[in-house]
Amino acid sequence: MTSPRVAVVLGGGGAKTAAHLGAARALAEAGIAPVRWIGTSMGAVMAVALASGDTPDAILDRMVRLRRPDVLVPDRIGLLRGIWSRHVLKAGPLRATIASVVAARRFADLRAPCTVTAVDVVTGDETAFGTDGADAPLLDVLAASCALPPYFPPVTINGRRYFDGGTRGQVPLRQAERIDCDVVVAIHTGPGFDETGTPVEVPPPLIALTDTAIGWLMADSAALMRERWTARPGAPPLVWIRPVHDRGATFALDRAARYAEAGYRAMQQALTELP
Repeated sequence: MTSPRVAVVLGGGGAKTAAHLGAARALAEAGIAPVRWIGTSMGAVMAVALASGDTPDAILDRMVRLRRPDVLVPDRIGLLRGIWSRHVLKAGPLRATIASVVAARRFADLRAPCTVTAVDVVTGDETAFGTDGADAPLLDVLAASCALPPYFPPVTINGRRYFDGGTRGQVPLRQAERIDCDVVVAIHTGPGFDETGTPVEVPPPLIALTDTAIGWLMADSAALMRERWTARPGAPPLVWIRPVHDRGATFALDRAARYAEAGYRAMQQALTELP
């Protein structure tokens, strides 16, 4: 029996995107090699790492070694500016963290087609890089795709500035619309109205307010992308996976292994729904 041609769309969500690695392991065990990896924010980092040919377990091994101080380094000058600050964390540690997870340095080095999104700061356009998109230095693109305001500053690529791709498309299904495939699997690990329990982490009040507002917009964006896909005439079937429901867990790196296991179980269940 021929395996279905599957395009996989990986949403953002910080540490929760470790669920993508468990899902990828379940796909590999089922003998399914995606025809396209698509990702945004930290989901873009997972997409590129997987498209490079690294195994999910190898990527997860690097991810579980990360600690909060590896990523969350306050920009003291920015903090002194108070409400006039453009960002509160330094960009360098985030870039170094991405480089430690992803071995590839060029889109041309990837073994599988891969598309990554970021958002143009001026126009708000969702911009695609990689397969069917613009070419640019890989680490620049991934740093831009993860540059979530108000935490990190935008990243300049080819003379334009970009923010986190999740601010426009938390689950970037638009990039899957023209792919020749039998089914699209979308894994939503970002903010959602279904998040439960006490927040894992609560940032300072002003950041928390902004973070919550952006989270609501991202949650609504994900729901709208899903509805839009299912309403498209002739669109391939969409398998929607929601493996993690933790609140305030963007930087909960100590839970990466747990989230990977949740993604594995969710994908195993989803495999029963593939045509």
